[in-house]
Order: sequence, then structure tokens, then C-alpha cells
Amino acid sequence: MARKLKDITEEILNEKGKYRELDPLDSTSKTSIWRLFVYVIAYTIFNLELLFDRHKEEVDSLIAELKPHSAKWYRNKALAFQYGFDLYPDTDVFNNEGYTDDQIEASKVVKYSAITEDSTQSRLIVKVAGEKNGDLVPLTTGEVNSFTAYMEEIKDAGVPLTIINYLPDLLYLNITIKIDPLVLDEHGNAIAPLNGNIQPVETTIRQYLRELPFNGELMLSKLVDKLQLTPGVKDVNIYRASSSWIDPETKNYGNPIDFTMSIIPNSGYFTTIKNNGDNKLENLVKIDYNVV
Repeated sequence: MARKLKDITEEILNEKGKYRELDPLDSTSKTSIWRLFVYVIAYTIFNLELLFDRHKEEVDSLIAELKPHSAKWYRNKALAFQYGFDLYPDTDVFNNEGYTDDQIEASKVVKYSAITEDSTQSRLIVKVAGEKNGDLVPLTTGEVNSFTAYMEEIKDAGVPLTIINYLPDLLYLNITIKIDPLVLDEHGNAIAPLNGNIQPVETTIRQYLRELPFNGELMLSKLVDKLQLTPGVKDVNIYRASSSWIDPETKNYGNPIDFTMSIIPNSGYFTTIKNNGDNKLENLVKIDYNVV
């Protein structure tokens, strides 16, 4: 680990004190020639040690990510999947000969992936999602069929995989917001919108969900912290939170289940908008705006 610049400087000065021939260099001014030389040397050593630290971190990261049989290795392989491309024989490397960089990049349809171990049996769970217009979406049927064949081809022998490619988990929130009536009206609309942000509270919730890592833990306390920083919000109470996810047997959403502190989405990500058919969209976040 890199030493502090001050510690390196003191070590040089202590070493100088061991040589009587250097006693004439006794100026205490920081701008004296000899002290400037000490500073330049110490600063060079300090930066060199920082480079050593960074190099070690990069090497450790590469070893961890390239090591076969690890969750990171499976995740990296999932993200490396190329739809419509074939592998070189007996390898896990795609044959990109004759294709442009844009074509190669467009074929990488898996934008998000998380690998976990099943808690009840010896099995790896591979969660994936694509992206469309900045939103997380499931892979198409063709994409997930091809992806499944690819993962079965490259996985270690004897390691069962479960591919999860679901619609997002539905997140239901009931919230009471105490507002500043100078900033927000009784409907939560900004009286003087900043950068077109008409509904700051709803925007904060959407932003929090976008910032969650894929398959990351949603923590209500952190959402409350975010909301309390929203202009016009004086106090927050999330008095009910629940979630529902796709039943793999019926392919439909189950009944919402309440949670009190945190939850990890089964699909890997959340949405607060439910499609009830015929493009009838329902906002699952219910907010009561109060002045008192």
C-alpha cells in the first residue's frame, strides 16, 4: 500500500541526518534548493507506489474475473454472448471474422447479468436482461434460446444452470410525503419546475431504481434518504411496500408480498408500472401529499 507523501519525506530527511557531509544543508525554508529536491524525489516515489497499488488491483481483478468456475467468470461469459454468432470449435470464443465493430457490439444483447447459487440444490442461477430505450427488458424468445444453448456449451461439466429471463418484478409502494407548499403543490407537482422536472418525487423513485445494481438489494431506508433530499420534501413515510414476480409455472405475476426493510428482485430488476393489457398502464406507487 502506498505510503503518505509526508512519511516518505520524513524518511528521506531522517536518512539525510545520518550523513555529516550533508549538515551544511540546514535551511528550514520549504523553497530552499535542497528541500525542493527532497520534495521532488518524495513525490516521485509516492506516485510510483500509487502505480504499484493500481497495478496490483488490476492484476487481482483480472485473475478473479478470468478464473474458471467462479461466479464472475460465468457473469463475464454471459455478458460476452453474441446473438447470431458461432463459436470457434471447442472454445468459448466467438468467431467475429468479417464483421464490423458495430455489428459485433449490436450482437451483444445481454446487457445485464448476475450469477447466484441456489440455496437448496447444487445449481447456478443465471439472471439476464437486455436493454431498450434505456430501460431493462427481457431477452426475446429467440435470444434466450440461443443464449441458453451457448451457456450449456461453455459451462463446466456437471454444473446445472437455471436461466432467469423474466419481466421485471412489480414494486408496490404506499408513501406519505410531507411537502413544502412553497415548492410543491397538493398533487406533488413542482410549482417552478427545474429542468422540466414536473414531478420531483416520482422522478426520485425512478432514478433510485435505475441506480440499483442488477440483482441488487432494494433498501427502503436508502429510498427514504433519497426522497428526503428531493426539493419540496420535508418528511417521508413508506408505510407499505410489497412486490410480486413472475411465477415460472404459470408465467403470470403472483400476488404481492409485503416486505419491511429490503428485497432482492427475482428477475434482477424492478418496475413500478404494470401493464394491465391493451396498453392500460397502472402506476403502482401511491403517494399521499400532506402539508401538515
